Amino acid sequence: MKQATQIKTKIRFVTAASLFDGHDVSINIMRRLLQAHGAEVVHLGHNRSVEEIVNAAIEEDAQGIAVSSYQGGHMEFFKYMYDLLREKGAGHIKIFGGGGGVIVPEEIRELHEYGINRIFSPHDGRELGLDGMIKLMMAECDFSTLHTLNGELSHFDTGHKGSVAKLITLAELNDEAPAEQAGTLAKAVKARKEARKTPAPVVGITGTGGAGKSSLTDELLRRYLLDFEDQHVAVLSIDPTRRRTGGALLGDRIRMNALNNPRVYMRSLATRESQSEISEALDEAIDICQAAGYDLILVETSGIGQGDDAITRFANLSLYVMTAEFGAPTQLEKIEMLDFADLVVLNKFERRGSKDALRDIRKQVWRNKGAPANDAPESMPVFPTIAAQFNDLGVNALYIELLKRLNEIRGQTPFSPGQGGEGGKSAGAKTGSDPFAPATSHRSAAPTAPSRKPWCPASASATCLKSPKACAATTSGPSSSAPSRPNWAPPTACCRIWATSRPRRLRTSKKSTTTPRSSGCASATTSCWANSTAPASTNCAPGPSCRSPTPPPKTSTRSEAVKSTSPTTP
Repeated sequence: MKQATQIKTKIRFVTAASLFDGHDVSINIMRRLLQAHGAEVVHLGHNRSVEEIVNAAIEEDAQGIAVSSYQGGHMEFFKYMYDLLREKGAGHIKIFGGGGGVIVPEEIRELHEYGINRIFSPHDGRELGLDGMIKLMMAECDFSTLHTLNGELSHFDTGHKGSVAKLITLAELNDEAPAEQAGTLAKAVKARKEARKTPAPVVGITGTGGAGKSSLTDELLRRYLLDFEDQHVAVLSIDPTRRRTGGALLGDRIRMNALNNPRVYMRSLATRESQSEISEALDEAIDICQAAGYDLILVETSGIGQGDDAITRFANLSLYVMTAEFGAPTQLEKIEMLDFADLVVLNKFERRGSKDALRDIRKQVWRNKGAPANDAPESMPVFPTIAAQFNDLGVNALYIELLKRLNEIRGQTPFSPGQGGEGGKSAGAKTGSDPFAPATSHRSAAPTAPSRKPWCPASASATCLKSPKACAATTSGPSSSAPSRPNWAPPTACCRIWATSRPRRLRTSKKSTTTPRSSGCASATTSCWANSTAPASTNCAPGPSCRSPTPPPKTSTRSEAVKSTSPTTP
């Protein structure tokens, strides 16, 4: 195993495979070697554009970018990356790349002359080896991104993400930062926070490793951005540091598809020497984001064990994400976060055994709350979700409950927006206003019959409109012409005709048999037999013999016949 390179500062790299590249095998090898040499690697995965890579490098305050490019468009790709970094005021970030034999020596010389720091070729691999290539990259990026705080403090807001990134980097230095710089930062952050009337609420998302925290965070973030067009969100994501090498894989950006938005800032943090699932600089990073003017802060921790609950000290609202693979139900009694989490999420609910796990988790949360007699286990805030599924109903329910809890934190009346998800903005949300203020919603109005829409039939009763369960049994009605998200209480099911308002359809037996007529009904018509309540007539006597014919004799079943012929057992 490679030994960690001796470095003066913490080196951060952003790694990715270029746009339209078919695979990320090469860059995966390089970023693993970078981690083994002590670098903190923010990995973006494959098929990433220049703008995504540059924005990530600026927000992460990285010293270097490493990209593999085998798609043939490397000349334009690397030159545009170089130009965009300088356009955004981040010309200090080094650029490294490689493409095997796809990038020929003449093109490598041209890219080097343009300003690209190093394009590695197969010849470099033979001469230096992989280990030598990584050492060269680490040596060129061994510098601090912090030069002075004057410019950063004067542009300390949501519109200058690079300044926010550098201040968080300064906070990560802890006691290693110069006393003068640390004091200046503390005063600036305090003044900015005091200028804001209410600080941005902090939502902490924690859970076991591999439970889908990043995917769930991305789904909640995407819904929030769709609903509130004037809100800015900061995402602080924490991943563990490898104690032996000091390197770290900061890979939460791979699952975060909603980050390509000017109203979102994301910073990945490593745990470093904290010996915990959070970074020692988390509290300062939260203060910086609040002082910068962000309206909501999402904090995602690294994977935790049964006894960890550190996020509860920093978050106003905490979510615990888990899966059904927790073992026996007795293991739930050991999970500390089931005591303190405001919301519990059972993600990957499509997996086998999830329904049983949901029942056990709800019972355990109910016991942890003292088994209140006025509450049932089913009423506990435990949400089954499939974060990897488009417009998942469980994530929609979790998102609506999250907004209600955020309202309570702000001390305002909670509201219930409509179905959060696709097809437009979530109903009930107010565009261009405070997202935590009470919104105009059909559910917050007085309990009167909702207004009937043109696509709702006139025969649909008010009960049907207010109760989707009352309409679920029917299959008729113009549900296909109704919009998927109407502006009044229930969705498309309530546009259907209430089942009880239609006459029931009588079930008929598959085998039609003729009822034998009794002796007193020889002249009875067919209508008499079909309707026992038909009025008396000359052809249909009202007597009981006509309407209650003698039933046919009961025939013995095959099993009874076998029993009768079987010998008697002594």
